[in-house]
Amino acid sequence: MNKVYANATEALDGLLKDDMLIASGGFGLCGIPELLLNAIKDSGVKDLTFASNNAGVDGAGIGILLETKQVRKMISSYVGENAEFMRQYLSGELELEFTPQGTLAERMRAGGAGIPGFFTKTGVGTVIADGKFEKQFPTGEDAAMEDYIMEEGIFADLAIVKAWKADATGNLVFRKTARNFNLPAATCGKVCVAEVEEIVETGSLDPDMIHLPGIYVNRIIKSDAEKRIEQRTVRTA
Repeated sequence: MNKVYANATEALDGLLKDDMLIASGGFGLCGIPELLLNAIKDSGVKDLTFASNNAGVDGAGIGILLETKQVRKMISSYVGENAEFMRQYLSGELELEFTPQGTLAERMRAGGAGIPGFFTKTGVGTVIADGKFEKQFPTGEDAAMEDYIMEEGIFADLAIVKAWKADATGNLVFRKTARNFNLPAATCGKVCVAEVEEIVETGSLDPDMIHLPGIYVNRIIKSDAEKRIEQRTVRTA
């Protein structure tokens, strides 16, 4: 099975449709699958739901899909740094399912593990708990009953991620903080497409250094996307 494709458009061929749920890796502009996002934009699909830590910034990341009004809903934990996101949400054009950061990562991981729901204390007593099933569990040494809310696993139609290295079988290695949401996002998609900086010979990766086994990855492209800096701070002259 050949997993290596020539470009993002070919790698996404036959996978895109309107109204689909896409899990996207990245944190701000760190570790985002930029070429794949560009190809999604060029495809013209619309009414998309993205499960992603955030929506990039204006003009980069998922932000380019907000500008073209191709995103209907965001499942996110951080919504700063993006003026168009703010404008669309406050005007009612964009739906937002606000999810605590750790909960979002666990929802993706749960989906990848086939777990439809789990209980967490995060969000109890806040608007995050509104409309969610609550249950008490005994915790601690005294077995006191405490409140928990149920969160649902994310089962995405497609996962798009960015990695540092891959071999032809799809084994992935992420680099430092660029691992972020990429690993759990990759596991929760019915199909996973990975954008990688380097494709190496099969068998050359140390098995103990592989972060995501190739069983989760269906298609791979080599990336030459620019590495952007989200916020640059310099000293005054």
